Amino acid sequence: MKIKFFKKNRNSFLNKIYKLEIYFCIITLCSCSEQLMLSEEAYILDNITIIDPIDGLQKNKQVVIENGTISLILDNENKNFFREKKVYNGYGKYLIPGLWDAHVHFSFNKHFTYSMHKLFLAYGVTSVRDTGGPMGIVAKIKDSSNVNPMTYPNVFYAGPLIDGSPSVYNNSSPSFPLLSIENKSSKDLESNILEILSKEVDFLKAYEMLNEEQLFVLTEIGRRKGLNVTGHIPLSMNLYSAVKAGLNGMEHLRNIELSVAQNSKELLLERKLMLKNPDRLEGSKLRASIHQKQRMSSIESMDDNELERAAQFLAKNNVWQTPTLILYRNYATKSFKDSIFISSLDQLPQIVKEGWRIEIDKTDTIINNNSIRYSNWMFNIVKKLHQHSVPFMAGTDTPIGYLIPGISLHRELELLVKCGFSNLEAIQTATINPALYFGLENKLGRIKEGFQADMVILNENPLEKISNTKTIQAVIKSGNFLSRKYLDSLMLKDKAVSVN
Repeated sequence: MKIKFFKKNRNSFLNKIYKLEIYFCIITLCSCSEQLMLSEEAYILDNITIIDPIDGLQKNKQVVIENGTISLILDNENKNFFREKKVYNGYGKYLIPGLWDAHVHFSFNKHFTYSMHKLFLAYGVTSVRDTGGPMGIVAKIKDSSNVNPMTYPNVFYAGPLIDGSPSVYNNSSPSFPLLSIENKSSKDLESNILEILSKEVDFLKAYEMLNEEQLFVLTEIGRRKGLNVTGHIPLSMNLYSAVKAGLNGMEHLRNIELSVAQNSKELLLERKLMLKNPDRLEGSKLRASIHQKQRMSSIESMDDNELERAAQFLAKNNVWQTPTLILYRNYATKSFKDSIFISSLDQLPQIVKEGWRIEIDKTDTIINNNSIRYSNWMFNIVKKLHQHSVPFMAGTDTPIGYLIPGISLHRELELLVKCGFSNLEAIQTATINPALYFGLENKLGRIKEGFQADMVILNENPLEKISNTKTIQAVIKSGNFLSRKYLDSLMLKDKAVSVN
């Protein structure tokens, strides 16, 4: 009995010792936390609600930003740990990752090239994917981003559009500036791609006038170099042959309609004959003639079974879609004629503002029914592909179509929600999805410890209303806190405010 009693009390005594040890460990940990060695530049977002694109909403958090990264995320009870550090009150605010515009063209308007980055940041766009432009121009933008990561969005670029012959964007008019490189043969194409690769591009962009052999050469080089190849389905091919050749991304849903029409095989034969170009048309005019002849008739004769097959095929092959819905909706509804939009032109450089205003004034207000039908068709296709879990990224095509950098991305998110995306899914298309596309899902696109501190502080909850992504209180770029006052200065020409 004495032995049993001793064992019982011994165990009780050890349990008490164990609990005391845990208690002292907690006290020690808290004490250490108060004295964590943070850099002088470290600061805290206090009592803020996080909206992570994967984990969703997390209330009452402390986010520690240090050396350009998110170093710690703590529950708000630990706020006394960092009494000596600068603290921003996040009460009632919402924190989302910095947004991406996954389809932009810095070089489309030479008067806008070197100021677009300001508007991107002003609207919380901290990363962009330039989908086609002369190497010398876009490479300079990327260099500026690398040198000034706190005041430029992250830039990922493809270099020029890789087109066949005759090329479309060949500087034939202001509407078709020099964005592409023409390739008359597969040998030319291989040589040109090697030159492009020497500039350390982030992906490759295939265009519509490529022939089948050229696309195979392009995608094979992309595979060898570990680079994605996105673009338009070449007019000489259909959806299936292009994807089988290695096209793993598609922009604007371009030419899907030609592959899901009831007479898709006949349409392909007709295109191949037209591409022989007996009248020696310029690339832009040849492409336009094919679209005018086949696009609307394809939509009218769409085969639902073929569309189902195409959706399953794209999902199975994980072919990324960047539909740029806002581009076509803008054209269809002519929303750029609205007084609200006209007033927003004050955000632009003066020469750009004047040029756009003149062009807009010349545009009539008559709505083209075919444009509306095509835009509505795009909505339906996006909804269908999304239902089959085809991956999407949000992009706009700014500054084409009078799309103002930054704000147009928020409008794209609203259109994606109209296509059936949940608010969180729409946010994913502009945060984690582009990061995943580039293999950067462990660095960008989320609010997690160790991730780059690219974030947006909102006044309202975007999970309740997607347009709340526009209620921007501040932007954090590579750890640099950009106040509302500073962001406002980016929208006013010839004015600047020191970064704080």
